[in-house]
Amino acid sequence: MSFNIIQEAQRCLNCKNPTCQKGCPIHTPIPDVIHAFLNGDIDRAGDLLFENNPLSMICSLICNQENQCEGHCILGKKSSPVLFSNIENYISDAHFDKIDVSNIPKNGTKVAVIGSGPAGITIAILLARKGYDITLFESREKIGGVLRYGIPEFRLPKSNIERYKKLILALGIKIRPNTSIGITITIDDLFRDGYKAIFIGTGVWKPNTLHIKGESLGNVHFAINYLTNPDVYDLGESVNVIGAGNSAMDVARTAIRHGCRKVTVFARSEHIAASSSEVEYAKIDGVKIITNVEPIEITDEGVIFVRVERDSEGNKTRVEGSEQLYPASSTIIAVSQGPRNRIVSTTTGLDVTEHGLLVTNTFGETTRDGIFAAGDVVLGARTVVEAVNYSKQVAEAMDKYLLGLNDIND
Repeated sequence: MSFNIIQEAQRCLNCKNPTCQKGCPIHTPIPDVIHAFLNGDIDRAGDLLFENNPLSMICSLICNQENQCEGHCILGKKSSPVLFSNIENYISDAHFDKIDVSNIPKNGTKVAVIGSGPAGITIAILLARKGYDITLFESREKIGGVLRYGIPEFRLPKSNIERYKKLILALGIKIRPNTSIGITITIDDLFRDGYKAIFIGTGVWKPNTLHIKGESLGNVHFAINYLTNPDVYDLGESVNVIGAGNSAMDVARTAIRHGCRKVTVFARSEHIAASSSEVEYAKIDGVKIITNVEPIEITDEGVIFVRVERDSEGNKTRVEGSEQLYPASSTIIAVSQGPRNRIVSTTTGLDVTEHGLLVTNTFGETTRDGIFAAGDVVLGARTVVEAVNYSKQVAEAMDKYLLGLNDIND
């Protein structure tokens, strides 16, 4: 394994204008990391990765590298790009347990972080390293958010999340599991109890619906619910998956692994939203993909689709008389998610968009003083690396805000 990784790293041209770095949403210093690694300083390489992206070990496994770092590698124009995801994962995995979290002076300022998904974990780590007293509130029994409950084990081993929990605890961060802010405890309670700033990173856990007949039937499920705990579902031998993003591919591949013999993914257009690698993996696993169809009704026997056509300008029309039933034991709807309104409905001063997403400025400040937000609850369903990148900016804004409060108090 290490020999292959070294060979791959040696292929890097160390470009003066690294397009790979520009293609990365969080601008990972790829040439510097590879240079340190090849010089035998894996800890330096690991520090570079972690300082730039606290979730580097996770992003190396689940990022859409083919459209980001690797997709922008200059070598990819004529041959295969440098597979930096493999290099990044090797370094991050080897270095993670060496990350030094000792001797961080505490400043006594309390900060509440609501939600322990990618955004929440990032904010908690960054602010704890600045000395803040962090409490991480998680509505479920284990931390991780979408990392644990939305991404299958075969793509992201849960052991990685447990390693992050160990790091979080070592940083002195307190974790309150099974605690839903907005139900028993409110935002106002947090301010009352001395938290000087609050971060909301609750993600998007409310499934979007198709608004067609049959969605309430007993053999119909939503992707985010299924992925949370697929073991409790009895889907039968065949499944229709409506939607063609990465979540749909995760659902389809998970269903195959749980005994479904026939799994079909249906897309409204020729374009598949999921990354090409995830589509290829799904096909290898035995998933069938049908494009240019639109669901019009779900029945106990399966889904009725109609064929759609698009003109040169991309306008869609249904083909009259093309309705067809695609039989299946179960149907899973995978057309993204939106936010729940649990916190907003119990908190004054928080504005939301027409889609229920929290309104913030570019620094993550919401419309109520002292409350910040980032991640999917602000941007909608996005990638993990985008959530981390935005959260880095918000952590800096929160630090400046809190330092300003301390100056006032002084």
